[in-house]
Amino acid sequence: MNQENNQTNNLSHKEDRFYQSNLALAGVCQAAAVVKQIARSTDYDHGALETSIRSITITQPENTEQVFGDVSQLYLGFKTILSQLGNQSNKDVEITRYIANLLSIERKLSPNKKAMAALGERISNIQRQQQHLELLDTQMLRNLDSVYADVISPLGRKIQVGGDPALLKREDNQYRVRAALLAGVRAAVLWRQLGGRRRHILLNRQQILNSAQQTFNLISTPN
Repeated sequence: MNQENNQTNNLSHKEDRFYQSNLALAGVCQAAAVVKQIARSTDYDHGALETSIRSITITQPENTEQVFGDVSQLYLGFKTILSQLGNQSNKDVEITRYIANLLSIERKLSPNKKAMAALGERISNIQRQQQHLELLDTQMLRNLDSVYADVISPLGRKIQVGGDPALLKREDNQYRVRAALLAGVRAAVLWRQLGGRRRHILLNRQQILNSAQQTFNLISTPN
């Protein structure tokens, strides 16, 4: 019990100003990593995808962790932060491009009041639909795909997703990819709200890594 309490306290290290923004950055990274997985294999991380998509519908959280359900649900996201910002030999250029694109979209979305209002209204519709549909049902994924296509895509250049052509031709995978991208944009908006800036990734790289490593070690350790 004491060990669990200590872990909880460590995971709540509010004094670490990078912890909160890293939660959202992990959300961006997780969405990007899942997009690559879906585009290249049928063996993608279903749990990570569900966490990412569910975060879209959490619009009035009591805290940052609640957006993603639990810090442990961001395992793939924190793992991606460490591989992308840590040893450069482990850096995945494709995932880097997706992350950069998501952050770029957020910069165009956030100042656009009309687009933000439209996005809020469409997400409210998704929340109502949750009363009748499971979040990962094909119809719900199609609805999320529509939100991305109608609100996010017109903001700028479309994100080019590479992968297995046979997988990318499947409509259900197209829905999953766009839903994951929408989740990545949502996390990018949250990241900025928590003080995240692209320049910080370069200027504060080591601090971001240290905080991410601490959190990753905790969520990787069995209770």
